[in-house]
Amino acid sequence: MYSTLVEAFREAPKDPVYIPLFSSPLAAIIIVLIYLLLIFKIGPDFMECRKPLNVTSAMLKYNIFQIVINGIMFGLGCYYLFVKRVYDVRCLEAMPLDHPGKNEDRLVVYIYFLNKVLDLCDTLFFVLRKSYKQITVLHVYHHALMVLGVPITYYFYGSSGPYLLMGYINSLVHVVMYGYYYAAALYPGVRDKLWLKKSITTMQIVQFIILFSHAAVTWLLNKKCSVPGFMHFVELIVAISMIVMFGNFYYQTYCRAKSKSN
Repeated sequence: MYSTLVEAFREAPKDPVYIPLFSSPLAAIIIVLIYLLLIFKIGPDFMECRKPLNVTSAMLKYNIFQIVINGIMFGLGCYYLFVKRVYDVRCLEAMPLDHPGKNEDRLVVYIYFLNKVLDLCDTLFFVLRKSYKQITVLHVYHHALMVLGVPITYYFYGSSGPYLLMGYINSLVHVVMYGYYYAAALYPGVRDKLWLKKSITTMQIVQFIILFSHAAVTWLLNKKCSVPGFMHFVELIVAISMIVMFGNFYYQTYCRAKSKSN
């Protein structure tokens, strides 16, 4: 198995254009390893004898940036999918290398990837605030997976492709989520509004139900689609894992906790 993986990475990438930190999955793997080291070892050790830091100002600026960049990403998705119709939703194949819009396609995917790396700051804020209970398996899995998934897909398949829909829907969810974070940081009373938290978690679950359905329908019913079946299979597995984990989070946080309080 090890030799098979090595041989796979020795092959030339599907897209020959070099993009810093992105053209090979190695950079993303190193970033995730450093991230794990920071949040589980270096960060907690650094904060052990210190009081939680006040990072409210930095968080407000960070949340505003995330609202703007994710809003732009979602807007671009709507434009490319439904206005310009560069991609066919029924079969989201990678844009051909000689397509006149290929550089634009690469740029959008690259910016999305860089923002997924920036998303890792979510966890760093938790560490600096010593809010370790928020660093859950779901949280770390989701953040690490997004950083690794984009460059791995680019290396073996190219930019865009079947995971485009995931990126665009995820951007919409993040607009709402970071909007909530911004409001909660500015007005602490917002954190007491349980329906807001439940709505965001519900959006997370719904997005993966949509992605699961899209992958299943394309793979099983659209036999003319040239996207490799393995990519649809991976999308189905990821969607199922996210639905299960977010579903468990919803149950534990909003249903079980409520029944205990009653």
